[in-house]
This record gives sequence, C-alpha cells and structure tokens, in this order.
Amino acid sequence: MPKYLLMDHDGGIDDLLSLLLVLTMPDVELIGVSVTPADCFLEPALESTYKLLQLMGQENVPLGRGDYNGVNAFPAEWRARPEIVNALPLLINLPKSPDPYTYQSAPEFIIDRLMSAPGNVTVLLTGPCSNLVLALEKEPSLKDKIAEIVWMAGAFRTTGNVQMYQHDGSAEWNVFWDPISAQKLIAYELPLTLIPLDVTNHTPVTKSFLSRLASQIDYKLSNLTGQFWALTLDTIPAYHYTYFMWDILATSYLAMPEQFQVETVTANVSTRPPNAGQTYLDDHGYVMKIATDVNTSVFYDYLLTQFRQ
Repeated sequence: MPKYLLMDHDGGIDDLLSLLLVLTMPDVELIGVSVTPADCFLEPALESTYKLLQLMGQENVPLGRGDYNGVNAFPAEWRARPEIVNALPLLINLPKSPDPYTYQSAPEFIIDRLMSAPGNVTVLLTGPCSNLVLALEKEPSLKDKIAEIVWMAGAFRTTGNVQMYQHDGSAEWNVFWDPISAQKLIAYELPLTLIPLDVTNHTPVTKSFLSRLASQIDYKLSNLTGQFWALTLDTIPAYHYTYFMWDILATSYLAMPEQFQVETVTANVSTRPPNAGQTYLDDHGYVMKIATDVNTSVFYDYLLTQFRQ
C-alpha cells in the first residue's frame, strides 16, 4: 500500500528540489501540492511546481494556491528564485502552466485532498505551516486523516537563521514567517516530527557534493538538480552562513527515518519579539518529535542514487 502524501512548500530552491525528490520515491503517492507565498512570489512558484510535475510525468497531481501572507516577510531577493528556475534549459520550453489564479485556495484544497484520500495521509511541510493550520481551523475533523506531519522547522539547541531588526537570532525562518500559526499547530499535538536546524546544520550544500553530482550529469535529474543547487551559492551571502539541505533533508526522512536520531520532547513557540518564532524546549509545552542527528554519508549517497533516474 502506498504512503499517501500531501506536500505544502514555499517555492524556494530547496522546496523545488524536495518536490523532485518526492517524485522519485516509488512507495509514495503524491495526492496534492499546495504553495505558500513565503520564500517565493506565488505565481512563478506555482509555474515551477507545475513544470517539475510535467518533467516527471505527473502533471495530473493537483495544485493549491496559498493566499495567506505571514507576519514576517522573507527578503524579496530570495523570493524571486522561481523566476530563474523557470528559465532553465530543461524547463523553459515545457508547455505553459494553467492560469495560477484558477487554482483552489490552499486551505480548501488541503481539506478536499485529505478528506477524499483513501487512507490516512502524511503531510510534508517544507515552508511555513499556515495553510495546514487554516485548514484545521475550518475542518477540525481533518485531524483524524493525518498519519504524520513532517515539518522542516525550528531550532532548539542551536542558534536560528533569522537575522532581522528587532530579533535576537533565535528563530528559524519557516516558524518566524508565521509564529502564531506555528504555535497553533504544535498545540494540536498531532503526530508531528520537526526536522530543525539542529540536524540540517549537519548537511551543508558543499562543492564536493556538487562535484559528485556533476559526475553523473548525463542523467536528466542530476543535471537539473545540479543547476538548482548552483543557484544557491549566492542566495545567502557566505559571510552570514552557508546554504544547507534544509527541506530536502526533511523530505528524505520520508524514505529513511531509520537513518535519523529522533527525540520526543515537550516544546513551545514564542509569538512575540525579540524572539518571535523561537522554538524552545519547555516542560509545560506540547509533545512532538525532533530530529537531532542523521547519518550524513547515507543521506548524500541517497540523493545521488535518487537523482540518477
């Protein structure tokens, strides 16, 4: 029996890479993808998503558009990346995607996809959780259809990656974009596994990995993903921090959870400055699982194997 998966992403390079990785997983049936306008401008990101589905012969997977904008916006220069993706040689000449304004609104889309699924559904979040929370608020019975939520989010025993005015640097961006929804999600105490910076910090995008990937450039997916990752080298100035395998590490958890060290904790989310979006351990908080380590060599090898398709 396949693992039914609903994905909500926010259009960044690593989100699109995560979608490609999902589409290489033989035991996963992707029942829908919704896009949150966080680390992207929405319309180009919907086009990128549709183009990747086309490339993989899965353009029948339905899409939903997130119209909710969070509390703390991502920098505009990060959000423009899907425009570049859509112009890459393997994608630019694919048939035009549908009118992005005709897609169903994400909360209703999530409700429809989960309620009509033939079994319980794993939800993969590689951006903020706002669309899922809005869906749960509209349809509380949705909780019974969720097998697990895997979310790339948070920073618990390490510093965050938010460097903004009126912020102390303790938060991770997917939580910081909408800390109120993040607090609501963890309060549901659904089966929730966070893949936080604590573990993604172990998996940088290194030139040695990109070199290994380039050695298999004759494979279409290796060629394309190599171009994607090359676009990340100037996304975030190197003197601040490195680009990591944030979302794609969270996505790999679906295929190889046994390669991760996972801890059950009680935790909470701050919703106000100066630490808005901080996820922190709290004896009086909410129960969830957090990944703390991963077998990095197995992870990198897994990516190289999957992208030889």
